[in-house]
Amino acid sequence: MPTGKLEWGKILGKLSPYTIQKGFRYLKHYGPKEFWIRLHERFEPEEVPYGPWYESYRPDPEELEKQKKRKWKYHPKISVVVPAYRTPEKYLRQMIDSLLAQTYENWELCIIDASPKDASMEYTLMEYSEKDWRIKWKKLEENKGIAGNTNEALAMAGGEYVGLLDHDDLLAPNALYEVANALEKDPGIDVIYTDEDKVRGDELEHFQPHLKPDFNPDLLRSNNYICHFFVVRKDLAEKTGGFRQEYDGAQDYDFIFRCTEQAEKIFHIPEILYHWRTHESSTADNPESKLYAFEAGRRAIEGNLKREGLKGTVTQTKDYGFYRVKYPVQGEPMVSVIIPNKDAKEDLEKCINSVLGRTTYRNYEILIVENNSVTKEIFEYYQELAENPKIRLLRWKKEFNYSAINNFAASKARGEYLLFLNNDTEVITSDWMEEMLGFCQRKDTGIVGAKLYYGNDTIQHAGTVIGIGGIAGHMFVDMPRERSGYMHKASIIQDLSAVTAACMMIKKSVFDRVHGFEEALGVAFNDVDLCLRVRQLEYLVVYDPYVELYHYESKSRGAEDSKEKVRRFQTEIEFMRCRWEKLLKEGDPYYNKNLSLTKWNYSLRPLE
Repeated sequence: MPTGKLEWGKILGKLSPYTIQKGFRYLKHYGPKEFWIRLHERFEPEEVPYGPWYESYRPDPEELEKQKKRKWKYHPKISVVVPAYRTPEKYLRQMIDSLLAQTYENWELCIIDASPKDASMEYTLMEYSEKDWRIKWKKLEENKGIAGNTNEALAMAGGEYVGLLDHDDLLAPNALYEVANALEKDPGIDVIYTDEDKVRGDELEHFQPHLKPDFNPDLLRSNNYICHFFVVRKDLAEKTGGFRQEYDGAQDYDFIFRCTEQAEKIFHIPEILYHWRTHESSTADNPESKLYAFEAGRRAIEGNLKREGLKGTVTQTKDYGFYRVKYPVQGEPMVSVIIPNKDAKEDLEKCINSVLGRTTYRNYEILIVENNSVTKEIFEYYQELAENPKIRLLRWKKEFNYSAINNFAASKARGEYLLFLNNDTEVITSDWMEEMLGFCQRKDTGIVGAKLYYGNDTIQHAGTVIGIGGIAGHMFVDMPRERSGYMHKASIIQDLSAVTAACMMIKKSVFDRVHGFEEALGVAFNDVDLCLRVRQLEYLVVYDPYVELYHYESKSRGAEDSKEKVRRFQTEIEFMRCRWEKLLKEGDPYYNKNLSLTKWNYSLRPLE
């Protein structure tokens, strides 16, 4: 969410000795260049400052009182389980007080005290359990580790649902109310998760909100984005076998994978209901305090792939807690690369040379769709290309219609996979075709998209969000290539509602099932519409930032500067508004309702 120039004087004035020491650790980890990039991303001022935003966002006392008086039709007990070990008394009290402040009353707190020699913890837990019968605790004779301690707390739970709370974190007062509200609307939900932020200091300053999408399996394999607050039906938690000690440090990641794999219904509450405390020894503030956890996280992803019947290699990225999964190509299926062209000899030549010269995958064909070119040089170039057995030239003699041209070419394609490519692109990554195929071959995936840059090394496309700018828009436009953006979303694999067809791979069988591009959308939004229709078939649309190309589209290109163009564009906008009215009203499930629809960098949406 950052933007603007850094005010280094103010930043340096706030740095504690611990923060400076932490900075040196990160400098050693990333190296000078990467460290400088991340420092800018971390400290740039927010477009909408989160602190004041959160104060206006949180429910006021009147709303909380109203919640307390609600009469429920479905009233499930929610067991909040907490494995506690050497918890500072102040943090322990604040955590328990956050439960006592809940506006939904049918809960119990199940705390395991794994610090047998900590008299202060024992005294505090006795005090609270005598004050409120819903607070249950058990003292262990020895610390069984985070997984073992959590299983002990889970065994105490008597509720229909179980929520996971760390011993030094806090729940918002309406957290369990919102969970119960979701369950009353749909008692069939198995798993619920919420948004979260971080708190620090005695004043519990709120910062770094994590505003999440609805369930996103490829994002979950890139990072444990679900994390907090996680609630699961108790019998499902028991069916999975609970927490596993061999994943200590990432035991929640492994547990979340196994729960979501078996859940019939997964529900995301797009509200900030969990506050993750940061202090010097917490993972939230000091990832290096638990480096073993990131290795355990990698193994948790491997376990998920194995159970899902997927082959993939999991590696850690430079950013702690973020991963990459690379899927090998099965066999050697043919890919048909489809490139429409009118004149533009220089652009097309650069594109074709990059495909032929850099692509390491061998089994592909290139279909160039000639559309009413007039220059002598382009036809001379076509004659050169005709000598290459990989290239076929098709002719589309009708007026320009992007959808119709590509549908025509797709009908002539020999490949099992179609790769739509603009003529003003240039391949950067040599294994781009294998990378896209690895995803597109999965049974659950219909479309794969790429990360595209302008010629000045700023981002042109890092995924598409529905609703941005009215209908749909690209994310992180104009952000420097080396930056990774909010929660590293420009640089990690994830599922989205749409990607651009400037570089898009799709199963031909899926393309045929949806009858190709919508020819009523001759210029704009045809790729978005295609992705949404593929999504309706319950296929995933994957954004893969490891597929990189230049897209030399002019930043001023496409100005609707004639009456005919304006009329056509408005017609296509109305078509999209009518066809996708429900989605536009409800919002993109892969984007959070609290994020801006007028900015494309995951800025907060200003509160009205």
